[in-house]
Amino acid sequence: MALSRAGLITVGNAAAEDRKIIFDGNAQDWHIGIDDSADDLTIGLGSTLGTTSHIVIDEAGIVRMPLQSAFSAQAGSALSNVATNNAVHTVPLSTEIFDLNADFNTGTYTFTAPVTGKYLLTFSATLDNVDTGATFVVIYIKTSNRNYSDSNTFGINGYSGDEPRVEVSQTVVADMDASDTAIIAVRQHEGTAQMDVGDDGCHFSGYLVA
Repeated sequence: MALSRAGLITVGNAAAEDRKIIFDGNAQDWHIGIDDSADDLTIGLGSTLGTTSHIVIDEAGIVRMPLQSAFSAQAGSALSNVATNNAVHTVPLSTEIFDLNADFNTGTYTFTAPVTGKYLLTFSATLDNVDTGATFVVIYIKTSNRNYSDSNTFGINGYSGDEPRVEVSQTVVADMDASDTAIIAVRQHEGTAQMDVGDDGCHFSGYLVA
């Protein structure tokens, strides 16, 4: 580290090596430094450069947050013969495509918000063998705070016959508190228990935006 005559501080001397500044806190240490081999400026937890990077900026100005909550999951199997008693059924999204902060549980098919914030949540699904005798069918994003279902609630009685395939999708920005959960849920009221939520094209994704 050098102090110039103009009062500016220079860290490094143009050599090909990493340089960092450590902030020695009471509970947590933080660092900011240059990963010279990658030409990245990083801000991270602890005193070791590059081990727990929270913000990474490259020479092109692209900013990455490797630990930001973001996930994508898809159905591992179909949800078959959905009951007709208006009960809530969770779509079995058991296969992760990615999960940056380990916030999605493939056993319960549930996303859990790690912090309070606004989350972009989106899903797509196919409903097979939809019974025309059902009063209504709804597939929706169910969170701890509220349900998002307006565009995916529809009555079936107006159809001339059973629908072999109905494609649905939805995108919302949901307000979630820390530890709130989100699932993809489906309900059917009356009719015959013959509708399936297919495993092809069934995806659920989300990330923290603010």
